[in-house]
Amino acid sequence: MDRGTRDELLGRLAEAVGSVTVVHPTRVAVDGPPAAGKTTLADELAAVLRGQGRDVIRATIDDFLFPRARRYPRGEYSAEGCYFDTHDYGAVIRVLLDPLGPGGDRRFQHAVYDRTTDTVLSPPVTSAPADAVLIFDGVFLLRPELVDRWDLRIFVSTALEKTVDRAVLRERQVSSRAEVERRWRERYLPSQQLYFAAARPSDHADIVVHNDEPQQPLWEHRARTH
Repeated sequence: MDRGTRDELLGRLAEAVGSVTVVHPTRVAVDGPPAAGKTTLADELAAVLRGQGRDVIRATIDDFLFPRARRYPRGEYSAEGCYFDTHDYGAVIRVLLDPLGPGGDRRFQHAVYDRTTDTVLSPPVTSAPADAVLIFDGVFLLRPELVDRWDLRIFVSTALEKTVDRAVLRERQVSSRAEVERRWRERYLPSQQLYFAAARPSDHADIVVHNDEPQQPLWEHRARTH
């Protein structure tokens, strides 16, 4: 396991992306619990890669949600609902991962849903160059439906209790502490425990980033189990 500065971590991750040898765009997953720091890390990695001259496609699982009416059949605080009913993995595969993968035509869409308006989207189809990099962040990305479609798998690990404190800070303008804590403790954290038990995401990660101290992170490379 290595410890270093944030910039050293980003340099290592950029090297890992550069070491992937495929004849299609490199598809990178940045997985981890809510409020673990996935989006920030993915944005920073995308900026480093662009600075190196790479064509980067930046996308997120939040743009592949089912509409609200379909997301909560088990209730607003259901952990099972969070894990099974929230994200349109079929769309992720159909419009993004497979087009950018082996045998794909590299014509993709980066989103199918607008969270602010709760409406389905159909953005213009875009063509990616063969040496492009997709940086995709989100929860549950190493579950069985998706795990084999990533060319590099990064898992951002943070103590689950720490994510609650981060969420309270992040959402204090829109939600009370009690609301955030209930959502985390009844829905999000149990859904992560369900995910860990069902999919063992860290076992499938190429790189695990321990992000409890974002400016002094730890990271480790792992051999793929398959």
